[in-house]
Amino acid sequence: MAREVSEICMDSVLAEMVASYCNRFYANKPDLAARRIEAIGYQVGHQLSERYTMERPRFSDHLEAIKFICKDFWSEIFKKQIDNLKTNHRGTFVLQDNKFRWLARMSVDPSADNGSNEDSSATVAESKAAQAMSMHLYFPCGIIRGALSNLGIPCAVSADMSNLPACSFVVRIKA
Repeated sequence: MAREVSEICMDSVLAEMVASYCNRFYANKPDLAARRIEAIGYQVGHQLSERYTMERPRFSDHLEAIKFICKDFWSEIFKKQIDNLKTNHRGTFVLQDNKFRWLARMSVDPSADNGSNEDSSATVAESKAAQAMSMHLYFPCGIIRGALSNLGIPCAVSADMSNLPACSFVVRIKA
């Protein structure tokens, strides 16, 4: 029987990890908190990739490995495939999830940060809310980077959440 983790448990672990690194361990160092969260995701992705490719032959090229991430790997983690894959055929891939599960359940109330109704304070509150939400994307970026690293593909991964709950992950293969 396959070992699985309840989705709500994973949501809670991710939320607590981000809160701990951002508010306790590295409260005044958001860049360091982001690097630590991404490093944890890297380890998780590396180990999951090892588990999910144990019975498979090695991938012959980058595109084949990226397709594995979009279909099989993503399905194992999120119970659905990536919705869209784009590439420039020069080492950059964009993986789009139109309803990224870890963002779809999040809600941010910008008015909670500040009782004022002024436009400038609302903009600042929205910016802080977006920054807090973006911290949750370092973990899946790390998962993708760790999985691809395990497949022999060094890369950098970033995320774009400009159209919530959709999320795009940009994978840049290192030469």
